[in-house]
Amino acid sequence: MSPAPSELIYGLHPVEEVLRAGRRRVHRLLVAGPIRPSIESAARQSSTPVERVERSVLDSAGDHHQGIGAEVEPYPYSHLHSILAAVESAGSRALILILDLLQDPQNLGTLIRTAEAVGVQGILLPKRGAAGVTPAVVSASSGACEHLNIARVNLARAMSEIKKTDVWIAGLENHAEARDIYTTELKSPLAIVVGAEGHGLRKLVRETCDYLIRIPMQGSVGSLNAAVAGSIALYEARRHAYRVEP
Repeated sequence: MSPAPSELIYGLHPVEEVLRAGRRRVHRLLVAGPIRPSIESAARQSSTPVERVERSVLDSAGDHHQGIGAEVEPYPYSHLHSILAAVESAGSRALILILDLLQDPQNLGTLIRTAEAVGVQGILLPKRGAAGVTPAVVSASSGACEHLNIARVNLARAMSEIKKTDVWIAGLENHAEARDIYTTELKSPLAIVVGAEGHGLRKLVRETCDYLIRIPMQGSVGSLNAAVAGSIALYEARRHAYRVEP
C-alpha cells in the first residue's frame, strides 16, 4: 500500500493555525530549537507527535521555517455548496472572493490572509491553470487558509450558480467600462473577482460579472499588484456592507 500523501507546513504562525483549526491531520511536528508554549499545548491536545530534528532537516522547506514544521495531509478543499450555505447564513453582508488564474503563491497567500481578516464566506479558485493552496501559500497567508472555505471550481459555471442566490458579482479590472470603486455603490451580498497578474480577467469570466470596478490611480505607475488591488477592493466592499442594515 502506498503511503498517504503529505506535505510540510513551516513557520510559527502557519503551524500553529494548522493545529488550531484541526481541519487536517498532522502526522508529526518537526522542531529544531525551543517550541512555542501555545504550539506545544495544541500538539498535546491533538496527540500530535513532536520530533526533535536538526535545522538542516527543515532547510529544504525554505528560509523562513523558524525552526518548526508540521507534516500534514494535503489541504482539504471545500465544495461550492458549502460556500453558498455560508453565504445564505451571512445574508446581506455576505462576501466572496473569486480568483481568476492567479499564479503567484505570495499574491494568493496575501489575498487569502486579507479575505480571512475581512470575514469572507469563501474563496473560489479555478480547477486548473492557477496556484492552489500549497505549503508556500499557507506560509504566505500565515495559516489563514486553514480557517476558510476554499473551493476549486469551473469559475464561469460557479459564478452563474452564485448569481442565482442574488449575489452581485463585481470584476476588478482596469477596463474602459469599469466604474470607480470609490464612487460606485458596491451592492451586497457581493462577490469580487480578481484577475491574473498581467492578464486580468478572462473573457468569459469578465462577461459573467454584473459589472466591473477599478481602483483609480493618481501616480505615474499604471497598475497595482494583484494582491494589493484585491485587498483594497475587499476592504471597500466590507465597508459598504456594514453601511447596510443586516
